[in-house]
Amino acid sequence: MVAKIESGKSIRGILHYNEDKVASLDARLIMASGFAADIKKMNFSQKLNRFKHLTGLNAAVKTNALHISLNFDASDKLDNQKLQQIALEYMKRIGFGDQPFLVYRHADSAHPHIHIVTTNIQKDGERIDIHGIGYRFIRAST
Repeated sequence: MVAKIESGKSIRGILHYNEDKVASLDARLIMASGFAADIKKMNFSQKLNRFKHLTGLNAAVKTNALHISLNFDASDKLDNQKLQQIALEYMKRIGFGDQPFLVYRHADSAHPHIHIVTTNIQKDGERIDIHGIGYRFIRAST
């Protein structure tokens, strides 16, 4: 598995990217952790508002959005349930297990991969430090 982590200032932009992929049938939302509603019934605004509530708790933090892609070998046979397990474990290991996050399975390349959308602002308004976040995963895996 290869992870790519990008931080940003626009949770809306990251969410739009993934939702546009869903609309064009190039992706599917397979998991919503920390969301009270049924993922099949959530619209864009409901998803965005869940994140905006948290980012609003600490407006001083400008880089408050994370877009993570986990990429697997083309030979890996991974069903949605296995990808959900991988996403949940990954988020726990990088210290984001208690954060709300959305997991999208993308079908726009030859290899299986998922995209994870989240914020680094916690429910108490504190920021999760994302410096060295990939290193934390490697250390937790060994």
